[in-house]
This record gives sequence, C-alpha cells and structure tokens, in this order.
Amino acid sequence: MARKQRTPRWLEAARRRGAGVPEGARADWLTRALGRAGVLPRAEAEQAIRDGRVEVDGRVEVDPFAPVGAGTRVRVDGVEHALTTRVWALMFHKPVGPVVHGSDPEGVGTVFERLRAVLPPELQGFEWYAVGRLDRDTTGLLLFSNDEQLVRHATAPETHLPKRYVARVEGAPTEETLGRLRMGLELEDGPTRLAGAALREPDVVVLTLTEGRHHQVKRMLEAVGHPVVALHREAVGEVVLDVAEGAFRTLTEQEVSEGLGFRPDEVDPA
Repeated sequence: MARKQRTPRWLEAARRRGAGVPEGARADWLTRALGRAGVLPRAEAEQAIRDGRVEVDGRVEVDPFAPVGAGTRVRVDGVEHALTTRVWALMFHKPVGPVVHGSDPEGVGTVFERLRAVLPPELQGFEWYAVGRLDRDTTGLLLFSNDEQLVRHATAPETHLPKRYVARVEGAPTEETLGRLRMGLELEDGPTRLAGAALREPDVVVLTLTEGRHHQVKRMLEAVGHPVVALHREAVGEVVLDVAEGAFRTLTEQEVSEGLGFRPDEVDPA
C-alpha cells in the first residue's frame, strides 16, 4: 500500500489561519524559511518569533508556522531580510565520538555542535541538516545542507547514490569473500544490493554501497566472518572527502549538481 502523502506543516497552519498560500516559488513556513535563508537557525528563529521580534509584511508575527513565500517582507529586530536563498552543501570530516542527533545523553557532543564550532559567521545563521548518519565510532565524510530537498534526494533509496566506506576488519578476507559481498548477502532485513568490494590492504576492505540500511557495512562484514574494527566513509556520490578531521568546506555548485546529482529546478517543492 502506498504511503499517504503528509500535508506540509506550513500548509496546515495556513488552512487553520484561513490564509491563502503566498504566491512565489517555494512557499514555506516562517521558522524554516529563516533557517534556509541563513537569518536564524530554526530554534533561535522560533524563540525570536515567540518573543515578538519578527514582523511579516509589516505586522508582528507570533506563529512559527506562519506561511511565507520568496516575496514576503520579513524583519527581525527591525532589520529586513530576504527569504530567497541558494542551496548550500558542506562536507565535514566527522571524528570518533559525536553523534548525528540533536543531543547526546552521554555528553560527548553532537556533530552539529562540532560543525558550528568551526563555521564562519556568515554560515552560522543557517539551519544545517545532516545528509544521512554515521555511527558514533565511524569517521569520515558527513554532508550537511540548508536544503531539505537535497537531504531527501541524497538519502532516498531510489536515488542509488553510491557511498564508499573503508573498513579495517578482523582477519584477511579472500577474493571469494569479496565476491560474496559484491553479489549481495541475505541479512535479517532482506537481501543487499550488488556492491563494490576490494582490498586496500590485507585487512582493509573498501565497500561501495548504493543503499543505506542501519549498520549495513558492519552487518555485511560480520556476515562473511570479518567483524569491523574501524570504519571510515571517504566518498558520497562523486564527492570525496578532502579536509582534515574536524574541518569543513563548502561544496561547489558542480559538486552538488554532478557529484551528488542534485538539481533543485528538477525537484518538486516540499
């Protein structure tokens, strides 16, 4: 059975208010629009709205889900901001320790905290979404974007965006073992897709997947008798990690459109 499409929250808010949906490209709700445009991250934007510091088309707006469009006039603390924005994408070299969640009950910290600590002022106002996840003990390439459509594109199963992992394992896998990984394995949640598998060192496997199930790399290597000792992601699509651990850089438009295969004009608004 097909999943029922969920009504966007900004549209639900517009219907409750009896307001028309604003004209212009990509109607949105106020807090998310401020985060996309780099004015304020969503949590800060919501607080500013509830504090009465935000005006929409000349009046104070206290509803975080107020519908807005590209042409809506918005002021924060008396300063007018345009809600038009470009798609930003960042690569970040995740170290061992932080989690890809909003908070960390163990107190080590989150990747969002680590990222914001190294961002310049001009990128601090954006709401950054992680593109997929990496386990606490996995290092390597983690992408972020201010655009949820890019996140959906890069993580959707039907996109088949390849992700390349380097795993140091117990033992020394044979060519027969690599062949089993390439042809797909039967895991508890079903068969895996065809994969790329090669040795970089006698105990280092390079595994390229076009799906992203929970702990998939670890489960596949465990299934063939070579548990993972350390795991690192070095590429997503054609974007290859090239910054030091804990550092970031922005992706070029070409890396987004060709390396990740994302072209905003070809994607329906959410």
